Amino acid sequence: MTDQGYQGNSAIAEMGTVLVRGRRVPVLDSGGDEALPVVLALHGTFGRGAVFTRLARDLAGRARLIAPDQRGHGWSEPAPGGFGREAFVADAAVLVEALGLGPVVVLGHSLGGITAYQLAAAHSELVAALIIEDVGPVMRRPEVEQPTLDVRGWPARAETRAALGALIEARGVPDASYFLRSAVPAEDGWRLLFDWDVMMAVQEGGVGDWWADWLGSDCPALLLRGAESTLLPAGLADAMVARRPGTERVDFPGAGHWVHDDAPEEFAAAVAAFLRRLPRH
Repeated sequence: MTDQGYQGNSAIAEMGTVLVRGRRVPVLDSGGDEALPVVLALHGTFGRGAVFTRLARDLAGRARLIAPDQRGHGWSEPAPGGFGREAFVADAAVLVEALGLGPVVVLGHSLGGITAYQLAAAHSELVAALIIEDVGPVMRRPEVEQPTLDVRGWPARAETRAALGALIEARGVPDASYFLRSAVPAEDGWRLLFDWDVMMAVQEGGVGDWWADWLGSDCPALLLRGAESTLLPAGLADAMVARRPGTERVDFPGAGHWVHDDAPEEFAAAVAAFLRRLPRH
């Protein structure tokens, strides 16, 4: 597997694969001493495991971070079962079991955060703690306050990486850099590793009321919210903490939905401090 589309520090975290039920799952793995806590990091829609390269570097010596390319994303191989919630949760469960490292701390950004707390609700024996980045327990359709992004018909390739970014931004996206982390060289220029129609199916699968899943586990949890994000309103974050015992919360002034990009040092510091407070297992 080659990866020329994302610039990371291979001395800190390397891309490899884990064989899970006959399917190769690409993972970013920071490695480290076996006594370190293990953090399974789940990216959001349009992402890939490599988006956590900076976090892996910042947590070096304090945690081992493992970040897979989830189904339909990155270099992941095709998998049966579609793109509903059950499929993503099952993937995460079998990966933890295949690694033999559970229970692990599960960090999830956006839709990956929903997968994280749904995994804890369905497989409490695999999850030692939760770190949820800027997502709540309610995901609605575009006509109300928490929209999905309609990307049908968006460009999939261009002659250069910059041209691909310009085409995406022409669709109304202020900054295409997050999408371009899934852009790689191709014979005829640059292409995206994901399919836009698949991303629509992934987003649609995340629409729902997931309060029962958020409240369905009792492990320690850390809720990280971008103060400028529209995806997780302050009132909803208040309710998440109030209704679920053992939940802490940190807000990041000036940060939007991608807190790990907007405030990387502060994000890593909050994660590291939370990990230090957890009981060793």
